[in-house]
Amino acid sequence: MSRSDLTSLIEAFDRLAEAGFTTGPHWAEVHDICQAHEGEAAFDWGHALCHRIEGDDWNAGYWYRRAGKPKPLGTFAEEWAAMRAALAAYSG
Repeated sequence: MSRSDLTSLIEAFDRLAEAGFTTGPHWAEVHDICQAHEGEAAFDWGHALCHRIEGDDWNAGYWYRRAGKPKPLGTFAEEWAAMRAALAAYSG
């Protein structure tokens, strides 16, 4: 996993957050990035959040398990804040 890949994921998720965590072009961009890095825990976690946003709980659960993360109970924004901090630490 390269630093630039993580930076791209962070920037794409920031745009999705600014758009209010709704499905649409920003969601698709994040989803595409995550799919391109399937099997890498950080991107699998992002994939899980994508499907949580989409309302596909079964698929989200699958990706949370793949990422080794529990499914959060908080808001999308709260999860993104925690994920962003973790990703920034990886890319730092």
